[in-house]
Amino acid sequence: MRADGNPGAGDGGAGAPDGVVGASDAGAGAWDAGADTSYGRVTVADGSDSQAEGSGSVAEGSGVVPDGGSVVGAGVPDSPAVRLQALFEGHRLTPTQRRIAHSMVRRAADVPFLSSVELAELAGVSQPSVTRFAVALGFDGYPALRRHLREVAPAEPAGDTASYNEYQQAVEAEIENLRHLAEVLSDPRPVRKAGRLLAASRPLPVLGLRAAASQAYGFAYFAAKVHPDVRLLNEGGTMIHDRIDAAVRAGASALLCFALPRHPREVVDTLAYAKEAGLTVVTVADSAFAPVAKVSDLLLPAAVGTGLAFDTACAPMLLGRVLLEAMCDGLPDAQARLEEFDAKAAVRGLFVD
Repeated sequence: MRADGNPGAGDGGAGAPDGVVGASDAGAGAWDAGADTSYGRVTVADGSDSQAEGSGSVAEGSGVVPDGGSVVGAGVPDSPAVRLQALFEGHRLTPTQRRIAHSMVRRAADVPFLSSVELAELAGVSQPSVTRFAVALGFDGYPALRRHLREVAPAEPAGDTASYNEYQQAVEAEIENLRHLAEVLSDPRPVRKAGRLLAASRPLPVLGLRAAASQAYGFAYFAAKVHPDVRLLNEGGTMIHDRIDAAVRAGASALLCFALPRHPREVVDTLAYAKEAGLTVVTVADSAFAPVAKVSDLLLPAAVGTGLAFDTACAPMLLGRVLLEAMCDGLPDAQARLEEFDAKAAVRGLFVD
């Protein structure tokens, strides 16, 4: 399914990044800034029918995130990232420990070869925090955890990038994020499920605030070409709940959210309100351990790059386009709508050949 690739002008321009991520440990950690700092139960399953302690059932072979939402990618066989997620299953982790877990999943192939100091630097936490994390998982210390990882997830370390300058390293990190996204999409069922949910919602509200505003705008721009009623929510404030209420009254059944670091508290509160209003929340986030996980029904993770002063979000953007494709598959008249738009665009001379 193809649409024109031209950016759209109009209300709700792209949101610029609003902060530098990667502050030091300081207890809870900057990765969870703006979210509630209560402990979270991290539950990522391997395809079983249900989880203990009240967490939700596994949807279509995907994993489970706190409070019963499902996450794409947990059913991918023989993946280092999946084996790591299975290791975290059932453990109550602090915000700082979730940050370490997030960093380990992103660099799953390298983790068995990292020292505790290197892992601490990667996660932006203190070295003692890494030790406490290993103990929380049931190991005597980090060396025991690393030995376990080498036994259950043998892999060759990534190629040496020391000769790359900082800009090249940022590009290489994004390439690795895209590789990981390709890996988790080897199980397409959660994305297809999300596409059906979005296609069936009339209207379809699309939420993205601050750093995620541009992701929401890009999705809404293209989605409006095939979906009869897309409502962009990319500005916060006291009216956002009113707009959700209006969408529910008009017949909305689902809401799509893009959530990127740093995670605004307002996004978490808005998603909780949307769920209370009866909407099914589908979220594209930077990690299965993101603060929005507990207020999402279906979480689709795509990592961001953190090597530059401002985060890079190639993988979330691509996942948004994949989700658009899945939504088109659930809209029988999507192709006809695109052809109608192309015909009108030609008559109006919208684009330069």
